[in-house]
Amino acid sequence: MDLLSINFTLNTYTFLIVLGTIIICSHLFNIISKATKIPAVLLLIGGGVGLQYALEILGLSGKFSFSQVLEILGVVGLIMIVLEAALDLKLERNKSGLILRSLAVATLGLFGSAFACAYIFMFFHPELSLTSALYHATPLAILSSAIVIPSVSFLGESKKEFHIYESTFSDIIGIMLFYFLEGLLHPEATQGSAASGFLISLIATIVISLVAGYSLIFIFQKITTHAKLFLLISILILLYSLGKLFHLSSLIIILIFGLMMSNERLFFKGFLTKLIDTSQLERVKDGFHIVTVESAFVVRTFFFVVFGLTIDIMSVVNLNVAITSICIIISIYLIRWILLRIFSGRDIFPQVYIAPRGLITVLLFFAIPDSLKIVGFDDGIILSVIIASSVIMALALMTYTENDDELDFSLEASASNEYKEIDLDDLHDEKPSSDTKDVIEGGELTP
Repeated sequence: MDLLSINFTLNTYTFLIVLGTIIICSHLFNIISKATKIPAVLLLIGGGVGLQYALEILGLSGKFSFSQVLEILGVVGLIMIVLEAALDLKLERNKSGLILRSLAVATLGLFGSAFACAYIFMFFHPELSLTSALYHATPLAILSSAIVIPSVSFLGESKKEFHIYESTFSDIIGIMLFYFLEGLLHPEATQGSAASGFLISLIATIVISLVAGYSLIFIFQKITTHAKLFLLISILILLYSLGKLFHLSSLIIILIFGLMMSNERLFFKGFLTKLIDTSQLERVKDGFHIVTVESAFVVRTFFFVVFGLTIDIMSVVNLNVAITSICIIISIYLIRWILLRIFSGRDIFPQVYIAPRGLITVLLFFAIPDSLKIVGFDDGIILSVIIASSVIMALALMTYTENDDELDFSLEASASNEYKEIDLDDLHDEKPSSDTKDVIEGGELTP
């Protein structure tokens, strides 16, 4: 018995063993995910649930409070995931149609799903106002870029970029809508003041984002010390947190900075070209991209494991939770099917099923003040929708073949090339065709 007590005593070394094991398991989950196309997020949540039961067996479950840790991990994870996505996005003229299409689907899908979920909540809770119902429905209407971005890496370039843009737009617009509705529900706010405050906040955020972006890029390309990349991440986290304190749409700051880093030729034109050293900026960008990807992986790993530690599995088997969740799931995919048929025609597989809920949904539900929460609302609805939407996406990706995607992408590229004007400067900068040199390796397109 003394040996068991020594083995299960929580100290510095056992804590480090747990942390190291979680990271190793997360890497294994990524390998399994690429082989089976099951989202690694589901495996991480399952691992958290298993850890929860292990703590109960050891009699340690009541000694920890994970809610604040989950919120901190969620905020940092959101920053890193959006930054990672923005660094991969190229704003090119020939992609304007793709960007606008993804923005339209993300925006209309968000508002359509939010209203559908709101009316479902009002059906089960007749005392709710439409504003209050929308406020609670918005988190369930937002796509999870934390799940989407890692899950679509094996898709063709066109579809992959569509999902990256769509999920990022959904995150940003959804968060803005959530806090706008919170302003309407605040006792001291009227609809007019909330609307004007939202507009002022948006304009101020964009201005601050551009000023901060130009300043940081100019300063950090001049820094010659080696330990500067995490300093840059720390400044971005600081800007995000300060923005939230002043009720700004802080995620826009992260998105615009990432886009400026990855599209410096678009943002640094004319006299602004004198502010950057292209070769030095490329070195900073390459190192920053690696640090961002690795950091996003670690934070995302611990967020979903901790989420698994906090959820109540038994709440899913509640009949009212099951009925409400099924209605929400049906509304989400019905609206998504209609929008994709309008904007993408018949080529909507597997896009129609890639609509998981996750990190943002959990984060925003935790942010709802107790005074505004629906009395009797069961958190099992959140868990049910997250699990169901992730499983549906997993099944769709498992039945989807890469050859079909390559064929669709090549046909789309051929069709677009018929109407594309030839520019000698573009041809000079363009890389050779990858038809014969690129191979699919590890679920990603690599030379």
